[in-house]
Amino acid sequence: MTETIRVLVVDDQELVRTGFTMILGAEDDIEVVGDADDGDVGVTRVGELSPDVVLMDVQMPRLDGIAATRQIVDRHPGTRVLILTTFDDDEYLFSALDAGASGFMLKNCPPDDLVAAIRVVSQGHSLLAPEVTQRVISRSTSRTRAVPDGLDELTERERDVLIQMARGQSNAEIAQGMFVSEATVKTHVSRILTKLDVRDRVQAVIAAHQSGLMDEV
Repeated sequence: MTETIRVLVVDDQELVRTGFTMILGAEDDIEVVGDADDGDVGVTRVGELSPDVVLMDVQMPRLDGIAATRQIVDRHPGTRVLILTTFDDDEYLFSALDAGASGFMLKNCPPDDLVAAIRVVSQGHSLLAPEVTQRVISRSTSRTRAVPDGLDELTERERDVLIQMARGQSNAEIAQGMFVSEATVKTHVSRILTKLDVRDRVQAVIAAHQSGLMDEV
């Protein structure tokens, strides 16, 4: 039996909160356990409800979504934060990633994409809207390149997995292409994150591009 994904919706607009709740309520494996109308209340409710995923708006009164995300990630490492905003803006994007968000989606995304994003993030993966992925890569590669600590420690197989991650492939796709089990790929990914000293797949992909690794393939 599939475990239910517990979701908290944090947005200062009641209509948005209601809409998200209705969309997610139609899914058998997702339950909206609560909501909050600003970041400060959102942080408190995470402590009370222990959701698996928080849908977080950016611009809110009292405490904005970026600051709230940072507090949630610091205090509740088991809870993943998915940023949802109407603002297709680089500063929001990179501030959210720096704060520890696991994903960044635009509010105008199709409902099916939102549901899929919640499922991906709840499994411990990271996700960026297709519209912003290239901007992350472009900004990363425009900086002075440096080999991240730990890159030289990766085995040949781990390098191969990192390259496929940087190409946007999921664990299942990597497993199929390398003729190994998905569990094996998951182990490789875990070791890559540990060796590179990064918190998630997004940061690992950024490291791959910053180092010039992707120029070699």
